[in-house]
Amino acid sequence: MHTYRIILTQEPEGGYTVAVPSLPGCITYGDDINHAIEMAKEAIEGYLEVLKEKGEEIPDDSRSLEYSLTLSS
Repeated sequence: MHTYRIILTQEPEGGYTVAVPSLPGCITYGDDINHAIEMAKEAIEGYLEVLKEKGEEIPDDSRSLEYSLTLSS
């Protein structure tokens, strides 16, 4: 089992772009948050399949922590 952090960005025209920082170039899109998360799962699975086929190391975010800080200007 692998854990991945995903970042969802709401797009001005609607929907969400999803990036997986630990998997360079693994980016997808969904019409809403639930669809974006499902698309991210599919994109990650496909990315991992390619890494396995190439015999490359599988990265994992299970030991990562993330915080969001809001600063007033």
